[in-house]
Amino acid sequence: MARYIVRRLLASFVVLIIVALISFSIMQLVPGDPATVMAGVAAPPDQVQRIREQFGLDQPFPIQLARWTAGVVQGDLGQSIMLSRSVVRAIVERLPATLAMGSLAFALTLVLGVPAGIVAAWRQNTWVDQAIMAAAVIGVSVPSFWLGLIFIIFFAVIMDWLPAGGYVTFTEAPLDWFRSLVLPAIALSLSQVGLLARITRAAMVEVLCQDYIRTARAKGLPEWLVLARHAFANVLVQVITVIGIIFSLQLSGTVVIETVFSLPGLGKLLVNAILTRDYPLIQGGLLITASMFVLINLAVDVLYTAIDPRIRYE
Repeated sequence: MARYIVRRLLASFVVLIIVALISFSIMQLVPGDPATVMAGVAAPPDQVQRIREQFGLDQPFPIQLARWTAGVVQGDLGQSIMLSRSVVRAIVERLPATLAMGSLAFALTLVLGVPAGIVAAWRQNTWVDQAIMAAAVIGVSVPSFWLGLIFIIFFAVIMDWLPAGGYVTFTEAPLDWFRSLVLPAIALSLSQVGLLARITRAAMVEVLCQDYIRTARAKGLPEWLVLARHAFANVLVQVITVIGIIFSLQLSGTVVIETVFSLPGLGKLLVNAILTRDYPLIQGGLLITASMFVLINLAVDVLYTAIDPRIRYE
């Protein structure tokens, strides 16, 4: 297992290099001059040229790429053009809000999606099954940003129960920190809850038809034990696979949700960076996001062996 993890980490490093090269190259093709954006449209040409020279934007593409790659290897993602500080510092400041909201949304997805799928399969072809699946279809079909806007109108504006946006750190006020994350996390998680419920139900329905399930019931085992030990344990690998995908989807979905709720997270930072042509910040954000995806996939693969002893990596 240790050798497999080392090999995967080396392969992930190669993947991240490719992602970095592609993101850097794409940024050079994006129309617009960040120096002009930073100086202003009415700025004199010499001022724009000074900014271009300050950030190395006047250098040829291979030189810019070589300088940026050398910095990345040393842990330096460059200097943000609009924020006038290091990209690493800007990302580190925004990560807590994104991770907190993503973790809460992920926990909601697991707590609601898996039990809903199990109950639907257990009560297959009954009104309970149909009600859960109807709710799941609605959840998957409704865009998260639309749900976010509806939540703001109802829970924040009309009922005044929760804040419409903004973010309070946990150290400042733990309760307000939780209140600021509730609506974004629910809006982000509902579509994934529906997806997880549907996939869990499909896997459970197939397992519940097997002979060993009938044997377990014939032995007089409690129904919850049959579902938990004999049925769900055999679909856990499939569920874990989907959970890894769902976590990745929620991570990418934070871009929209953070913008809707004005959360100062990594997603909103990237949106602002794109709007202002802040190339170093965009490249650094993409690299950090890609690293998260790679680590999630690696964690899922390692979990396989812990869940199913039959799976062994050479």
